[in-house]
Amino acid sequence: MNPEFFESAAMPLFDQLYNFAHWLTGDRTDAEDLVQETYAKALKGFRSFEEGTNLRAWMYRILRNSFLTSRAGLRSQNMMALDDDDDPELEVATSHSVTPELLLLQRESEQKVMTALASMPVHYREIVLLCEIEEMSYKEIAQVLAVPIGTVMSRLARARKMLRQALTTKFAEKASKWTVIKTPSR
Repeated sequence: MNPEFFESAAMPLFDQLYNFAHWLTGDRTDAEDLVQETYAKALKGFRSFEEGTNLRAWMYRILRNSFLTSRAGLRSQNMMALDDDDDPELEVATSHSVTPELLLLQRESEQKVMTALASMPVHYREIVLLCEIEEMSYKEIAQVLAVPIGTVMSRLARARKMLRQALTTKFAEKASKWTVIKTPSR
């Protein structure tokens, strides 16, 4: 395969790969290094790529494998959740209904989701990111992770459950601190 074909096919994936790498590493510099390493490995091994197969899944797999063999990846892999065993989406507000309070609530909700995702073990975090953020099909995720589709579905169900529990636990903790003030009846 020629390098021009690689460039035209692989470069449009750069932003997606960077975003995924940033989610995995949690650090801009590490994400940049990981994407650079991914493209170097992909270009070097491009002869082994079978034309007609899924280039996107192939690139994500290289990125994932590079991450898992890196120091940050090994550190993340060794962390395990103690409990291994959907919330409705926020409505997009129209420009005339955006208030400072709404912006603050949205930013707070986004931060809670990002914190909950960051606290998940890598193999659950990556499957949520591939499915929900990168919008990959189960088949593509199975190719990237080199696991059967059934494993993708079960891991995704567990990951969503962990995310839901993390978010509802944080909400319950915050709600327990609220005080209810009753107004006297007249």
